[in-house]
Amino acid sequence: MVGAVTLAAGVLASTFVGQTAQAAGSAAGKPAPTMARACSAAPAPGFAACLAWIRTDVAALKPSAVAPNALPPGLGPTDLRSAYNVTATGSATQTIAIVDAQNDPTAEQDLATYRSTYGLPACTTANGCFRKVDQNGGQNFPATDAGWALEISLDLDMASAMCPNCHILLVEATSATLANLAAAVNRAATLGANTISNSYGGSESGTAGTASSFNHPGIAITASSGDSGFAGGISFPASAPTVISVGGTTLTRASNARGWTESAWSGAGSGCSRTFARPTAQANVGTGCSRRAVSDISAVADPNTGVAVFDSTPIQGQSGFFIVGGTSASSPIIASLIALAGNGSGVTVNSIYSHTASLNDVTTGNNGRCRTTQQCTARVGWDGPTGLGTPNGLGAL
Repeated sequence: MVGAVTLAAGVLASTFVGQTAQAAGSAAGKPAPTMARACSAAPAPGFAACLAWIRTDVAALKPSAVAPNALPPGLGPTDLRSAYNVTATGSATQTIAIVDAQNDPTAEQDLATYRSTYGLPACTTANGCFRKVDQNGGQNFPATDAGWALEISLDLDMASAMCPNCHILLVEATSATLANLAAAVNRAATLGANTISNSYGGSESGTAGTASSFNHPGIAITASSGDSGFAGGISFPASAPTVISVGGTTLTRASNARGWTESAWSGAGSGCSRTFARPTAQANVGTGCSRRAVSDISAVADPNTGVAVFDSTPIQGQSGFFIVGGTSASSPIIASLIALAGNGSGVTVNSIYSHTASLNDVTTGNNGRCRTTQQCTARVGWDGPTGLGTPNGLGAL
């Protein structure tokens, strides 16, 4: 269930990197929710930015402040598993790799707090469930960065929520260059990952030399589609033809048979690649792109219906349970559901297009305006912001 804790208005809106965005559709008489990026909105060429957004109208909550028999605000594991119709808990034979830049010095401790809060089994270095390495596979960790630390916590928490019995491998790139992040992906592959999640993105310019690092046959690789809507342009590595590009939705409770409803999130990235060829399966779904189209599949990303995340690395003086969103949330959700299905070796971009019956088709909402309507407006079948839809069980994965 969603936690019932009520928080005072936060004071984070002017403190995070990037512009604060005001969400539409607030309840009458109440201030609209606000959100801000955790990382830079416009990375330099050859660099990537993390794609986490933080709700700034809700103050971070210390674990000690959670009332008895209540949970932190934001969607928790029970919510997410209900929304995507999964009951399995996974297997220790599956390893979900999380690739991010910089260091989260309290990643393991924060993971323990999240998992204990929601009654999930411990995942530690000591019991063999959790492993943290640098991009060379060692323990020479890079400098701490508060934005990336929150990104790491988000990714680890989503892996825990969706596949609580899977192992988790965190690989920290030395910096946010696409070259270093690509090296970290290669490292994750050599260390036995079954799925690899990448919750970051940068420009396609000059990426041809790193694209091969996101192609490891037998390992399912996901990447966030971006958080600047259609107008923000295409995001790499989500645009790589061998990567499962994960878009984003607004997820809310509903009095229907599913118990939930989804629409396209206005921030979800989409568009046509200028660099990479179209995957075979996209030829017949009407993308309107002659090359690779983003995205393929989606999950919750809207910070206004965001997930609960615990992070103790202070970001402008705040730490604790945050409400977080962005396609940074949807990428690890999909990677972890693939691991939950035990099918990292069999899921590819093309295979997802053969299992649309096991997806919730998202048919409302948009992420901007575009000449080729389906690239920015949800519809029956494929569309840019949500791809083919969201998981309805594990059949598509």
